[in-house]
Amino acid sequence: MEKQLAILLDPEKANLDMLPISDSCHPDYLFVGGSTGGDTTEFVKKLRLKIEDWKLKIPIILFPGNSSQFTPEADGILFLSLLSGKNPEYLVNQQIKSARRIYESHMDFVPTAYILIDGGVETSTMRVTQTQPLDPTDVDTIVDTCIAAQMMGKKAIYLEAGSGAITPVSTEIIKAVRAHISIKLIVGGGIRTPEAMQSAYDAGADIVVIGNHFEDHPEELERFCRNVETSSARNLEDDEKFMRLAIEEARKALKKDEIPIGCVVVSQGQIIGRGHNLTETLEDVTAHAEMQAITAAAQTVGGKYLPDATLYVTVEPCPMCAGAIGWAQISRIVYGAPDPKRGYATYAPRVFHPKATVTAGVLTNECRAMIQEFFKSKR
Repeated sequence: MEKQLAILLDPEKANLDMLPISDSCHPDYLFVGGSTGGDTTEFVKKLRLKIEDWKLKIPIILFPGNSSQFTPEADGILFLSLLSGKNPEYLVNQQIKSARRIYESHMDFVPTAYILIDGGVETSTMRVTQTQPLDPTDVDTIVDTCIAAQMMGKKAIYLEAGSGAITPVSTEIIKAVRAHISIKLIVGGGIRTPEAMQSAYDAGADIVVIGNHFEDHPEELERFCRNVETSSARNLEDDEKFMRLAIEEARKALKKDEIPIGCVVVSQGQIIGRGHNLTETLEDVTAHAEMQAITAAAQTVGGKYLPDATLYVTVEPCPMCAGAIGWAQISRIVYGAPDPKRGYATYAPRVFHPKATVTAGVLTNECRAMIQEFFKSKR
């Protein structure tokens, strides 16, 4: 999946003239918000004029600290709920206060779980909301909170170490969360180098948000942008390459009148196992594509564990296959089309190995089209 960068601008502090944004160096999003206020409407108007001067199209997304920071001048809004805290004012009350205005504005909104993790400093979010962050050593509670967010219908998780954090969200936490959710994962707070940003991407973050660092060091934006472009191009190219090979396996299943699902297992850039659905051919309900590919991969390496492998499959694994993937200790799972009815995320979201990462949505349309055409032909 493409990795993206967002710059967080606080209306009370940001100096728009200091941002070295250009056609060759710009973020994917501009987040606007802060915990204490500022005139959001006027700030967004000025920001939009700057974007026009830059001759760019960068979405302005609201990241509101409370209902008063909503403005219809923006392009979208993260509809935040502070799930890491227990204060109902920021769990639901502020959302109720702003809901009608957002609804009537017809603005795009993303229901987002905002999860504050202790980054070693007292943040403005803590002071304003009178809540405590989650303990970064209690990974299980963090993961459980994220699973609950997805089950409640959130479309994104925002893991936040807080403004000016000494310690960013750890790669251990990001990997653990990524292994158990299939929705967008946003990570921010305390990220000060391209290397730290890359570590967050590698662990499973879809979007990295940087605020304070660019306020103090705007000249470093170019380094970060180059890193994002290189990372995204490399990861997406590889993922699409191997997903197309999984699609080839799915076509083999289709020719046998099997549900067209295909899978390949990759290690160090080489395919070590292939498989496609054979449940009808073998009259075996366990003969799913993943099971065939994992068995082939184990035979190739001469062992049952595959900790250095990535599994590519055209459709979200079912709980049975997810269990096998977990037992094989496969470190990365990439799938194409989601399966909300039978996919692992609905029934067994924690079944993968704790350190595994998940990338969803690679060549989704192609993977979904094969399944849809197959069942359409059966009607």
